[in-house]
Amino acid sequence: MSTPPRSRGEAQVQATRSFVSREVRLPAQIFIHNEVISGAMLCLAALVALIWANSTWAHFYFELLYEEISIRFWNWSISDTLKHWINDGVMVLFFFVVGLEIKREFFHGELSSPRQAALPAFSALGGMLVPATIFVGFASQVPGEAIKGWGIPMATDIAFALGVLALLGKRVPSEVRIFLLALATIDDIGAILVIAVFYTNQISWTMLMVATLIFGLLTLLRQAGVRNVMVFVIVGSGFWLAIFQSGVHATIAGVTLGLLTPAEPWFSYKNFDDAANKLLQSYRKALHLGDTHSARALLGQFEELTQGTESLVERLERLIHPWVSFIVLPLFAFANAGVVLSPEVLSTALHSPVTLGVGVGLATGKVFGVLGFSWVAIRLGFATLPSPLNWSLLGGVGLLSGIGFTVSLFITELAYSNDQLIEQAKIGILLASILSGMAGYVFLRFYRSTDT
Repeated sequence: MSTPPRSRGEAQVQATRSFVSREVRLPAQIFIHNEVISGAMLCLAALVALIWANSTWAHFYFELLYEEISIRFWNWSISDTLKHWINDGVMVLFFFVVGLEIKREFFHGELSSPRQAALPAFSALGGMLVPATIFVGFASQVPGEAIKGWGIPMATDIAFALGVLALLGKRVPSEVRIFLLALATIDDIGAILVIAVFYTNQISWTMLMVATLIFGLLTLLRQAGVRNVMVFVIVGSGFWLAIFQSGVHATIAGVTLGLLTPAEPWFSYKNFDDAANKLLQSYRKALHLGDTHSARALLGQFEELTQGTESLVERLERLIHPWVSFIVLPLFAFANAGVVLSPEVLSTALHSPVTLGVGVGLATGKVFGVLGFSWVAIRLGFATLPSPLNWSLLGGVGLLSGIGFTVSLFITELAYSNDQLIEQAKIGILLASILSGMAGYVFLRFYRSTDT
């Protein structure tokens, strides 16, 4: 994503009076919102994990991940491994941002009208069902829990996919990025529903009731017009904790909190313009009369009015997104991409129906699902192919959607308890994601070079 205008504006004002802001913060804003760099950070973290897990110091890597960590609240405590704290705790922030993105897309983005949403919705549906079907075809050959991984090849890693697309720059129309973002948003909704319904542990109805009551409180706070972020952080933390203890996967709490966040600002730009003009006149009058007390009060009103033109969804997304891109996701990649790639493991994996099901499902199932369901939707009149999109560009999007890194790894950890199956699925994810990324990049680059 490009630097949010408000973040850029804040940095520009600070740059006029601060050397650090001018020489550090402004360049940093460009850096942290660069999709190529955030994708590279994710890739680097995964590479470090792979190298460490296959080095002579591998035991330190696995000992670190399975180190027991306890969090205490008075006489009550929760203990779990570092890896599970990352997957079940830290990743809630990632899913919270996913919830914010979904909310934004449905209110102001590509999914804000049924006509706009139709094609990416059908494309995403095909990109989920076809890979899952391919996986079941492979995994059904193996008895036991292998079949439980059918949700693994359904997911698309939007961070990596957009990162690859960003490398192409102006070689592809901006509409391709918008379409990919809309498709991935619906894909995220599908993955979240799959996690909530099919990868949930035994339910504690008492804690689920507590979570429901806290959810009701959050809804009341929202309806009452409460906009204080700290209030929502405190109550939202209680909601996450209740979900965590209920057996429903805690990441659902993150998505739910994101969807509850208000997407409409308090003041429209027109209302701001009218009110700001009046305030400015009053402020000038107060200065002319030497009434600094009234001037300061008017500045406070002006500040509140300015902040009220930005919805809470937009504010939280621009503030949290860099932390998710540069800390949460790389941390998750580091904790989950460390697969042992010995010749024996690779040989077994490459003949495993689980590895083949995941790999083929992502690398080919995604592109055929996206193209096939899009064709059906357009043929039946449910959707149209907007200009300048064409079938070649749609095929390129289908290839990039085969990058299933983050959420696919996440579902793998939920689907399997058998370490060997986890390793085989992760190898399939890594191979398919690399292949899909390279194929999508080459295809779209070649398409544009011959088209111009």
